[in-house]
Amino acid sequence: MSTDVIVTGAGPTGLMLACELALAGVRTRVLERRAEPQRNSRALTLHPRSLELLDQRGLLDRFRVLGRTAPGWHFAQLPTHLDFSALDSRHGYTLLLPQARTEALLAERARELGVEIRYGCEVVALDQDGDGISAQVRHSRGIEEHRARFAVGCDGARSRTREAAGIGFPGTSETLTGVLGDFAVIDDNPAVLAAARAGGVVVAPLEDGLTRLVCVDPERMRVPSREPVSLTDFRASLVRMCGSDCGVAEPRWLSRFGNATRLADSYRRGRVLLAGDAAHIHFPAAGQGLNTGLQDAVNLGWKLAAEVHGWAPPGLLDSYHQERHPVGQAVTENTEVQTLLAELALVPQYQRPAAALRGLLDELLRIEAVNRRLADQVSALGTSYPPTSPDADPMVGRRMPDIGLTTAASRATRVHELLHEGRFARLDFAGDPEPGTGWGSRVGATTVAQWDDHPDLAGVTEVLVRPDGHIAWATRTADLDVRRGERQEALQAWAGTPR
Repeated sequence: MSTDVIVTGAGPTGLMLACELALAGVRTRVLERRAEPQRNSRALTLHPRSLELLDQRGLLDRFRVLGRTAPGWHFAQLPTHLDFSALDSRHGYTLLLPQARTEALLAERARELGVEIRYGCEVVALDQDGDGISAQVRHSRGIEEHRARFAVGCDGARSRTREAAGIGFPGTSETLTGVLGDFAVIDDNPAVLAAARAGGVVVAPLEDGLTRLVCVDPERMRVPSREPVSLTDFRASLVRMCGSDCGVAEPRWLSRFGNATRLADSYRRGRVLLAGDAAHIHFPAAGQGLNTGLQDAVNLGWKLAAEVHGWAPPGLLDSYHQERHPVGQAVTENTEVQTLLAELALVPQYQRPAAALRGLLDELLRIEAVNRRLADQVSALGTSYPPTSPDADPMVGRRMPDIGLTTAASRATRVHELLHEGRFARLDFAGDPEPGTGWGSRVGATTVAQWDDHPDLAGVTEVLVRPDGHIAWATRTADLDVRRGERQEALQAWAGTPR
C-alpha cells in the first residue's frame, strides 16, 4: 500500500502539512491513531503569522467567519497586553477559534485536495531504507504495511515516529501543572468572574455556551499531569484561588497539563521528518504551540514536495531543520520564561519579589519598542530565516509584505493572492522586456506596474518570494544584465534547474 508521503497525526500540524503537499501534487496519506476527529480543544488561538499563512493559501475566510478577533494577546498573563494591531500585517490580531474547528476546516481542505485521512490507524513500527520507509500500521482489522518515500511525524509529544527514527528529545520534565475545564454551567455574575480573574483564573467563553476556566492552584501545582481531574478537585481549587467555585457544573472536558519542555535534536533523520509537538513541546504560554506547528508545516511542505518531484536543489530539504529548529528553541525558551514568572508568584517565599518583577516587566511592556519586540516574537511575524549569502539584501529571509499591487496587465492583486497555488512568486518592479524564466509552473512571474509603498522595499527592483511567503532573493540594482544574472543564480539555488 504505497504513497509518496505518510503523515502520522491528524492534528492541525499534520493536516496543514497534508494540504501543502497535496497542493503541490504529492500523494499524501494521513494516519491518525484516534478513532475519530478530536472533539475537545486544548488550543483556542490563531496568531497573526498563522493567519497570514492561511491568507496565502486563500483559506482565511473559512476560519475568520467562525472565530472572534482580539487586537492583541498576553505575555505571562501580565496586565499590559501585546499590541498585535501595531504590527506590520493585514492581520494584526488573534483569531479566537477552538482547535477542533481548526482541525475540521483543515481536514475539509485536505479532502478537497485528495488527501487520504485514515482514523483508527496507529503506526507501531517504522523502518527506512535507501528507497523509502515502511510503516507497520495497526487498525481494527489487524496489522498492515504502508510504504512511502517519506514519513513526517506530526503525532505529538509521545511521537512513535520520532522514537522509531531514533531522534533524541532532550529537555526538562514537568515541575508544574495546571488544570482546565470546559463547563456548560457557570455563575456569569460579572463580580464572580472578576474575582476569578483577580485570583489568577483564566476565564474564556467558548462555542455552544461553554466557558473555559484555567488555573494553576498553588496547593496542587505539583500533581503529575497524568492524574485525572475531577469536578470536586476543580471546584476546590477555584475556592482556594478566588473564594468561590464560580458555580461550575456539567463539565464537558477536564484536563491537566504540565510544563515539560523538550526540543528534538533534529527535525530530520534520513527520510523521516518531524513537525509540531513531535518536534517541540512546552507549557501552553501565550498560545504558541499550535501556531508554531502550522508554521513548521508550511515551511516543510513545499521543500518536501520539491524532493518528491525531483527538482529540489542540494540542501533544500535540510534547510527545514536549519530554519525551524532555532524557531522551536526560541519558543521553548520564551515559554519557560513565562512559566517561571507564573511559578514564582505561587511559591510563598518568592511571592513578593515575583510581584515586583512582574510589575517591572509590565512597565516595560508599556514601552512601544519593548511591546513590539515581544509581540513580533509571540505573533511569529518577527520570524526571519538566515540568508544563504553574506551580501544578500536585508530583506532576504524575512516575510514578504502583503502589499497591494497592479500588474502590467492592469490587474489589481496582493502578494498573498499570488501565493494561493503554493509556488514561487517573482515580482519585477523595474520591468524586464524578456522576463521568461524557464522554470514552468514552479515560479509565477509578475511584472508590477504600481504598488503600495513600503519602507523596507524602497529601491527594490525585483523579489523572489518563496511558497511560504519568505523572501528568497531581492535586488536593488537597476543594471538589467546584473539583475538577470542574480536572478538566474537565485532561481537555481531555490527552484532547482530550469526545465
